[in-house]
Amino acid sequence: MLTVIPASRFTDQDIYLFKEGSHFRLYNHFGSHLMTVDGVTGTYFAVWAPNARQVSVIGDFNGWNRDTHALFVRQDGSGIWEGFIAGVGQDFIYKYWIVSQHNNYSVEKADPFARLCETPPKTGSLVRATQYQWADASWMQSRHTRNRIDGPLSIYEVHFGSWRRVPQEGNRSLSYREMAGYLVDYCREMGFTHIEFMPLMEHPFYGSWGYQTTGYFAPTSRYGTPQDFMYLIDQLHQADIGVIIDWVPSHFPTDQHGLSYFDGTHLYEHADSRQGFHPDWKSSIFNYGRHEIKNFLLSSALYWLDVFHIDGLRVDAVASMLYLDYSRKAGEWMPNKYGGNENLEAVEFLKRFNYVVYENYPDVQTFAEESTAWPLVSKPTYLGGLGFGMKWNMGWMNDTLSYCKIDPVFRKHHHQRLTFSLWYAFAENFVLPLSHDEVAHGKGSLLGKMPGDEWQRFATLRLLMGYMYGHPGKKLLFMGAEFGQVREWNHDESLEWHVQEFPFHRGMQRWVQDLNRMYRSEPALYEIDSDVSGFEWIDFRDEKHSIISFIRKAKTSGEIVLCVLNFAPIVRTDYRVGVPRGGLWREIANSDARIYGGEDRGNYGGFHADIFSVQNRPFSLNLTLPPLGALFMRSGG
Repeated sequence: MLTVIPASRFTDQDIYLFKEGSHFRLYNHFGSHLMTVDGVTGTYFAVWAPNARQVSVIGDFNGWNRDTHALFVRQDGSGIWEGFIAGVGQDFIYKYWIVSQHNNYSVEKADPFARLCETPPKTGSLVRATQYQWADASWMQSRHTRNRIDGPLSIYEVHFGSWRRVPQEGNRSLSYREMAGYLVDYCREMGFTHIEFMPLMEHPFYGSWGYQTTGYFAPTSRYGTPQDFMYLIDQLHQADIGVIIDWVPSHFPTDQHGLSYFDGTHLYEHADSRQGFHPDWKSSIFNYGRHEIKNFLLSSALYWLDVFHIDGLRVDAVASMLYLDYSRKAGEWMPNKYGGNENLEAVEFLKRFNYVVYENYPDVQTFAEESTAWPLVSKPTYLGGLGFGMKWNMGWMNDTLSYCKIDPVFRKHHHQRLTFSLWYAFAENFVLPLSHDEVAHGKGSLLGKMPGDEWQRFATLRLLMGYMYGHPGKKLLFMGAEFGQVREWNHDESLEWHVQEFPFHRGMQRWVQDLNRMYRSEPALYEIDSDVSGFEWIDFRDEKHSIISFIRKAKTSGEIVLCVLNFAPIVRTDYRVGVPRGGLWREIANSDARIYGGEDRGNYGGFHADIFSVQNRPFSLNLTLPPLGALFMRSGG
């Protein structure tokens, strides 16, 4: 008969750091760990449940018997229950049976530190070692050059379950290993520098897209094992493609097997619903003021960087963490000790998170999805900032999309929507996101937002992409937009890959591919994204014609690129644009090229600038601007 043997992976120093809130690799101690004790192989279990009267391990190895395998509680006040069970091996299924000291509460809980979970709707945890033989040493040694603020970052955002499916096999999603065979080649062909996966941590409800996380240390088993996910990351790295994952420390679901009311008390979440319950998502909010919770979340963050070689963490819903009154009416929230609406504990947690990540991994990036004007989100903590590497520019996204949706006849009355983002473009290290949020919940596809007939819709979408690649800031594009997905994204269906049979869609895909190539090869388009010295307006006042023009500048080479964007469906001939240099200006990209679905209206590859002053520049170009078109021209051939 299997018995529980006293054992521990905690030292006194571990317990001290755990209580203090400074232990950031708790995954080495909590959870289930294959090990040998006195020559006997088995599994060590450890769980934090300070308000429990009894904690037992139940599973397939003991017929889910709640009485046979009780863990031992440590006598140091840590609230940790632990023990070693001989004979329990790899992939054994288990849960914790917790009997609370309060309210006669008892419950079966999944392991908060499980590294693999049963495939939903099952909710058990699995004993799983995570050893893997990596082959990405070259990437890891050089990735500091790939993730730099002054480097090109073109991110392809992917929802794993719906990128590509297998209709011949019940419309199932690809596995991690199958995905490696398709996604690596596709992203390399398209020229994206990074993949961003929407949350792949274990989550019970597929329709949450992963944003209702229960397994903060477990890649979802829907698509395979941890080693399978490592294989995918490894293959992406070997193809020189970075991997960013969405991470959700803002809230967690109330499913009974998860973190909610874990030991008969509000252990992970605030007890007061005004702080501990999210009204929009019907989920629980972490108690960021509790040391053990900060340990848990920061250990999760480092786990993905340590064990899975992740290159970036995108933190979801940061605004919901920063504001105590987020999505709450008067009387539904509690002010902080100074009477304000700032969540001071969450602010300090986010600063600590960024400090710890960059202290351990200065060659990765953190990204904030923060939708308000909170100051200094992407500035260092020593300057009073939150310490993120980059911030999503939601203002640019909202203004630009609302402008593009307007009938071109009326755009001249809304010109400021197109230009306003440059007033604050250098306040943060921005990423320009055209993300999943813009093609779901009844919003339609990006292509579907564009007005006019088929030609106008595709031309405007190409123009929008051109504006994104010319505008200061890193780039993010949700899957499907690169070839003009027609219908709104549906997480239960594959992308519309079949539309690539049609010329406009093929042209759209080729345009994004060439934008990526141009972007990566032109330092002027990426080296100075977060400083005004890398940008210069030529003309932002031509609202009459719905045209804007500006210059992007390289940091060291002195190269400059001219961007001219015509948001009207009219060809403009003999359009004078002032430039700071004479000589040849070569046309390096034109969204109206026939290979993209246009009519080849352009400038014959480029012109020599005239010594004719326009817009306070000593030289000028006499251009033909294609309708609904984006032009990129480089000085010096």
